Amino acid sequence: MFQVIMRIIAALILLGGVILIYDARMITKKFFGFGDQNDASSGLKIIGFIALILGGLILYFNF
Repeated sequence: MFQVIMRIIAALILLGGVILIYDARMITKKFFGFGDQNDASSGLKIIGFIALILGGLILYFNF
């Protein structure tokens, strides 16, 4: 049961990472001004990539 829960959590982390990577520009348009959009978009893409790696590692090493 614990393995199933961990796989679901890992899949949600993967999904969140993909959403952050692809929708970073739309997310930053809502929250930041024009000058901050490029930096914030890059930051969200980096955070999404790290979440993607983290979720993938959890999913891969879940025995």
